[in-house]
Amino acid sequence: MSGIKRIVVTGGAGFLGSHLCERLVGEGHDVICVDNFFTSQKSNVAHLLDKPNFELVRHDVTHPLFLEVDEIYNMACPAAPGHYQFNPIKTMKTSVMGAINMLGLAKRCRAKVLQASTSEVYGDPEEHPQRETYRGCVNPVGPRACYDEGKRAAETLFVDYHRLNKVNVRIVRIFNTYGPRMHPYDGRVVSNFIRQALANEDITLFGDGSQTRSFCYRDDLCEGIVRMMNGSDDFIGPVNLGNQGEFTIRQLAELVIELTGAKSKIVERPLPADDPTRRRPDITLAKKHLDGWEPQTPLREGLEKTIAWFRTINLKDYRAPTPNY
Repeated sequence: MSGIKRIVVTGGAGFLGSHLCERLVGEGHDVICVDNFFTSQKSNVAHLLDKPNFELVRHDVTHPLFLEVDEIYNMACPAAPGHYQFNPIKTMKTSVMGAINMLGLAKRCRAKVLQASTSEVYGDPEEHPQRETYRGCVNPVGPRACYDEGKRAAETLFVDYHRLNKVNVRIVRIFNTYGPRMHPYDGRVVSNFIRQALANEDITLFGDGSQTRSFCYRDDLCEGIVRMMNGSDDFIGPVNLGNQGEFTIRQLAELVIELTGAKSKIVERPLPADDPTRRRPDITLAKKHLDGWEPQTPLREGLEKTIAWFRTINLKDYRAPTPNY
């Protein structure tokens, strides 16, 4: 389909969803941002509210949604451990019922629908780097299971709707992403470290900091998501989207201290249960099917932009962290 499209972005007021909305509105599409504002901020999309091709709807995807659309980006789900563990049953419902409701909408409208899945489907991986063929090492009864298994179940639903009902689906597995508009209290290492460093507080490392992550800047990630949506119907995924550069958490903490000029010290705390020790995507499939897509933003450059944004916000404008933080 070419020309102006009617597009729904669930979780559209979130960190990634708001950037997708911004991009799609800029391309001239009619965009409906759907969000229940559990972990997101209305301020993330405030600058779009006066655009004639943007609409904001407060709605929870665990309930059916009746719209006429051409494309659906299903981004809705708390993605940070502190948020998704706050109400694990709600998290599982958001992943599973949200997928069912968006797939039902896509089926009725004959719309294309993309599922924002996660590298967490691999659990604490025994394969490194992780390829899409790897089935994962997930603890189904652990504290992270509500998110890990919820996203795995959502992938199952997407593929089954495709097989049984011929729904035009896409699945992307998102690896650690960062950038402006991250919730400062989302509990992720990048936002935690920057917030602590700007306040000259101690930088909290869980474990000894030797665990690794691969950090993808949000602009690179959103480019991959849009390419996947607009790509060939013959390739539905799942496809890994992330940066192949691998850093230890301690390296990240040291770089944040350097870039902020903070006087913070690094302190260690016990490692949470089931925390993955290594995380790096194999993006061979993405390069092959998404016009050679790969991240372009080095970690230092992305962190500089993120830190600059954190300096502009007032932490009092953000809701307090969930009680089990």
